[in-house]
Amino acid sequence: MRQWLVQDVMTRDVLVVTPRASYREIVDSLVRGRVTALPVVDEERRVIGVVSEADVLHRVEFIGDERERRTFERPSRRSAREKAHAAVAADLMSTPAITVGPETSVVAAARRIETARVKRLPVVDADGHLVGIVSRRDLLCMHLRSDQDIRDDIVENVLRRALWIDPVCVEIDVIDGRVAVSGRLERKSTAGLVGRLIAAVPGVVTVDDRLAWEYDDSELVRARGYAFGDPGRLVRPTVE
Repeated sequence: MRQWLVQDVMTRDVLVVTPRASYREIVDSLVRGRVTALPVVDEERRVIGVVSEADVLHRVEFIGDERERRTFERPSRRSAREKAHAAVAADLMSTPAITVGPETSVVAAARRIETARVKRLPVVDADGHLVGIVSRRDLLCMHLRSDQDIRDDIVENVLRRALWIDPVCVEIDVIDGRVAVSGRLERKSTAGLVGRLIAAVPGVVTVDDRLAWEYDDSELVRARGYAFGDPGRLVRPTVE
C-alpha cells in the first residue's frame, strides 16, 4: 500500500516574491492572490524565506511608534518593531523557511504545520527549488472524496492488494465517509487488521466493524509475535 504524499495534494502554481520586492508589492500579491503567505525565492527559485500577513501587519501595529530599540524589550517584540519599518521582502521575511519535500507524507506535513504554527509550507526539491506549496486546506481536501471513491479504494488497496482478500467475502457500505464492514473471514487477526486499515483510508470518518471469523488465532499471534503491517500508513488511489 502507498501513502498519500504532499505531491498528491499540493498547489503547483505558486505566487512568489523576490528578496527585493517592496512592501507594497508584497501586500498587493497577498491580496490579489488571496493567500496568507508568500515564499521568497532567489534567481534560481530556491526558497530563502517566507513573508506572511503577520509580517506586513507589523507596520500597522506600530503606526506612530518610535523606531528606536528599547533596552528591556522582548526579542520577539524587537523583531516585530524592526519589521514594521522594513521596506523589502529580505527584511520582512522569516528565515530560514520551514519547508517539506514533495514525497513527505501528508501526515508528516500536517504535523509539521501544527508544530511550526503556520498555515502553509513551501514544497521544495532536493536542491531547495520551489515546486509547490501545501496548505492546511490542501491537506483537508483528501477527506472530501466521494463515498464511491472511498469504497473503491478500500476494495482495491486494502482488501485485494494489502490483504489478498476476495471482496466477495466482505460487504463494504460507505455513507458520508462512515464505513460499515461486514462478512466472515477465516482468521480473527485478519478481520482485526481490515478494520484498522480501513480507518486509515483518507476520507473515512468512522468504521463500524461487524466482521466475524472462523478461527480465533489470537494466542498464536501473541506467541509468535506476528506483525501484520502498519495501519498508520495512508492509502492513496492507484493511478494506472
